[in-house]
Amino acid sequence: MKVTDKHRYMKQILKYIAAAFLAASALAGCQERYVTYSDAEYVMFADTMATYPVQKDVEYFSIPVVSTVVRDYDRTFGVEIIDKGSNAIENLHYCLESNTITIKAGENRTDVRVHGYYDNIEATDSLGFTLQLVMNENLEMPLYGKQAKAVLMKSCPFDINNFSGYCVLTSMFLYNYSITGAYQRLVYTEKHPTEENMIICRNFINDGYDVTMTFHPEDPMKPFVTMDEGQVASDEGSFFGIAHGDDKILVRNSALYDSIFYPCGNYLYIWTEMYVENLGTPVGTVGHFYNIMEWVSDEEAERLKREGMPY
Repeated sequence: MKVTDKHRYMKQILKYIAAAFLAASALAGCQERYVTYSDAEYVMFADTMATYPVQKDVEYFSIPVVSTVVRDYDRTFGVEIIDKGSNAIENLHYCLESNTITIKAGENRTDVRVHGYYDNIEATDSLGFTLQLVMNENLEMPLYGKQAKAVLMKSCPFDINNFSGYCVLTSMFLYNYSITGAYQRLVYTEKHPTEENMIICRNFINDGYDVTMTFHPEDPMKPFVTMDEGQVASDEGSFFGIAHGDDKILVRNSALYDSIFYPCGNYLYIWTEMYVENLGTPVGTVGHFYNIMEWVSDEEAERLKREGMPY
């Protein structure tokens, strides 16, 4: 990949949507009876639109279906694919395990199980399909409906080695405070020798100051990256001209925004909070800054060095 200007790095990251579950039930009083949201029985998808990960070693993902009541008998419904609003192709990008679902007696939820074809989906694809429940119209909740849109997101296996080596840092902190006006720099990263899923970023925003970042790959829908508090990113004089505290610009990940890494593309965005202290006493926050880090080949890094990118 060749890097030419900042627009190549200002990639828009997919916004991850966590599926929300609607239904709940409880036992009340001495009698074993179920308390529900209303006397009416409705059946629906738990979310009318959600994003689901397609993983290499996971055969199915589940789209939850819920009911507002619990019955003492099984309830079976059909599931059909609606062409309108679907650009994912059945049996190419995905397939349903079954066209029927059953809510078991004594329960108020079940799942539509979907297989995603990992090898047929590109990391940059924007694919989705629409499902509709086939059931008695009296079971359809007014204004909520009986359809759901599922968006497919390819979720590549995490390999920390893909986040080692040279990367291009595009930093809004540098954009605002760099004396030279350079808002991009080459940063060399390496796997931490003892800490799991952690990298060391050498000379992150300034020469002589290293910081660490930790990847959290446990949930493919929440691939967060974090920075420990209290790391020194630079002296103050290099950017502010004077010291407002103890001449250290400290950095941590911002609590205002999530920071995400993208294993399919080997890049991440991280929101950092830059702040100043004086002997442990807070002096003030410089601000919250958006940063993009995109890993490049050694050959690309050498080309960027020759073209004058700071490193």
